[in-house]
Amino acid sequence: MTTAADIMHRGAQWIPAHETLDRAAQLMRDLGVGALPISDEDERLCGILTDRDIVVGCVAMGHDPARVTAGEMAQGTPRWIDADADVGEVLREMQSHQIRRLPVIRDKRLVGMISEADLVRHLSEDQIASWAGRVYAESASR
Repeated sequence: MTTAADIMHRGAQWIPAHETLDRAAQLMRDLGVGALPISDEDERLCGILTDRDIVVGCVAMGHDPARVTAGEMAQGTPRWIDADADVGEVLREMQSHQIRRLPVIRDKRLVGMISEADLVRHLSEDQIASWAGRVYAESASR
């Protein structure tokens, strides 16, 4: 059985909710990623911040990314998957919530992230086609 831990990108890092968006953008640049899980003061997942969130939700709205925090951008209930979950569960979670990045948690700690690129590297063409068809077809109909 292939698990979330088998396909995830290791080395994911939190951005604390109190950190500003300019610092988040610098961390994304340094790590070469487009999204960061946001942690509260107890290192629990409280959101996911994307590069698009910074651009569209802050800069394009005329706000200063040096004055807006990651926590202020956190919206909704963050989704995550247990490291031992099988790939079918990963796909269902991403499909049902139409998300393209999924934090992987083990023992209440962030251990990795699963992105579309990780799926492409580890799944069969049929699995990818089915997943993409569901995620993108549903989002296009909205």
